[in-house]
This record gives sequence, C-alpha cells and structure tokens, in this order.
Amino acid sequence: MDFALTRYLDDLVDTARDVLGDDLVAAYAAGSVGLGAYQAGRSDVDVALVCVDPLPETVKRTLVARLRHEALPCPARGLELVVYRRAVSTAGSPDPGFEVELNTGRAMPFRRTLDPADRPDADGRFWYGLDRSILHQSGLPLAGPPAAEVFADLPPDALRRLLVEALTWWLALPTPPDDQPAPGAEDAVLGACRSLVRHRDGVWLSKVAAGQRLVDTGDPADVIHRAIAARHGGPPPAGPEARAFQQRVRAEIAG
Repeated sequence: MDFALTRYLDDLVDTARDVLGDDLVAAYAAGSVGLGAYQAGRSDVDVALVCVDPLPETVKRTLVARLRHEALPCPARGLELVVYRRAVSTAGSPDPGFEVELNTGRAMPFRRTLDPADRPDADGRFWYGLDRSILHQSGLPLAGPPAAEVFADLPPDALRRLLVEALTWWLALPTPPDDQPAPGAEDAVLGACRSLVRHRDGVWLSKVAAGQRLVDTGDPADVIHRAIAARHGGPPPAGPEARAFQQRVRAEIAG
C-alpha cells in the first residue's frame, strides 16, 4: 500500500474507535487491498468493521458523518464500508446482515444504509455474503485478530447460489446492442472470471489474477484478454461477447 492509503486506513480505524469505543472488535481491509491488487486511481477501498452489539441509530449516523469523504477524505476512488456484528460475521450466513453500509468518495455516489431491509433488491443483496467469504480468506487486519477467526466462510450451496445471483445481476445490466466497446464490460468479465475460479479451485483471487489463471489453464475466450488489457487503458470488450462469456460462466456454476 502507498503511504496515503496506509495513513487513511489508520485514520479511519482511529475514527471508528473514537465513535464505537470498546464495542469495536476489529477492522479489515477487503476487496482489492485484501487481495493485493489495489490500483491507485482505479480501485475502491473496501473496509469491514466488526462490533459486538447492535448499534443505536444515533451511533450509526455519527459513524457515517465522521467517515464520509467530506469529513475524512479518501485518497482512492471511494470508500465502501460495511459494519457487521460479530454474531453475523461468524455465522456463515448468506444474508446481508449489516449494521451500516457507507459508500462515499470523490468519484463514487454517496450511499448510506442503516438497515438491510432498506437495501433495494434491484441493487443486489448477494454482495455481503460474498464479501465475507473473501474476508474469511484474505481480509487484511487493520485492528483485531486474523480475519479467518472473525469471518466464517459460506456453506458450498449458499456460495453457489450467491455466485449465480451475482452473475444474473450483472447480466441484467443494460449493454450496447451492437459490437461497440461496452464501458464497464471488463469488470463484468473479470468478475465472472473470479467467480469461476472460486467455484473450480476454491480460492478467491483478484479479478485480473482470476482472468489470467483461466487464460493460463487454457480457457480460449479472447474476451478475457481484452478485459485484462482494458484494465491498463485498452478498449473494453463488446457487450455481446461479454454477455456470452458471463452466461457460459453462470451455466457452469449453476450446474
């Protein structure tokens, strides 16, 4: 991690501890930071906090106010923060189960959700169980014990269901009707690669590393090469080929 990101994460944990006090059990960097694939200028910063007890709404609002970009500037594209109770993080449940969700940053739409029931179904409810599975494997401790002691993995059937739900959600997003490059298609393709590697090999990799593993093991899809190249400034894959690849991955995972 670069110095700015390290200092930001230290400040974030200090602020969370100031708000939550002894109720804060642990804090972890997830996503690209946890998987060793953080890309300055492109990646988000994903952070999970773990508390002991359910948080009163006043505490939730205070935490959001203290951690949003306007109060604690995020050096990355944005911060995606989720707070869980320890009883949820250790349960291995596929349900959202969060106390607070906060998205904030210079290039990220603001989102504050204080109850999972308020999360729109159309925005996807599969993210949280998958993120906790990744945290179980690769969460980077910012405070507290190793992540595997705090986050349980999902049972295989629940993991498979969430992977299929995630691919179905991505496939429902609008794409250009022709063979023109589709902005964001590289993330959809590489996200499908990561899901397929997790399904086949039982390991979470970064999106690019998952795409490269499939290429190295003989997957013939040229769309993977284009998706990886797009991460380094090349044009994204076309919508139809991206969708065809996602559909193939979904079919294999769904069995």
